[in-house]
Amino acid sequence: MATIKTDFWELRSGELAHLKNPESFRIPSLAERQNVHRGQAVRLIFDIEGENEDWSIETVGERMWVIVSEEIGAEYVGILDNQPACSNFEDNVYLRFGVEVPFRAEHIIDVENPPQEYVEWQLGQTPERVWPRE
Repeated sequence: MATIKTDFWELRSGELAHLKNPESFRIPSLAERQNVHRGQAVRLIFDIEGENEDWSIETVGERMWVIVSEEIGAEYVGILDNQPACSNFEDNVYLRFGVEVPFRAEHIIDVENPPQEYVEWQLGQTPERVWPRE
């Protein structure tokens, strides 16, 4: 999994956020989160570290969609289906539209079924960057 220390971004636990605020922060059931499959879209919360204009470091949270591409044991890999608002394609950072993102069921805060044509297009592309497999 990515970490702020090594990758300048990491995923926030949706389960922990739900436990802290169960009435206002709802997530899909554990069964639904553990049974996502290729082609579904899952929403994750990314904590992303970046520099402000005054060169100070700030970590911002951003909710973004990922299209599930594969399941590896208890983990998933998906393709980021958003461009982070706090970066752009000119930045020399990993996190951008079309890169692979590893995640677990605990990170999922929403599940959707995008149109099949879009899923086929997105998963038919070569990922912008590939997450290393261990």
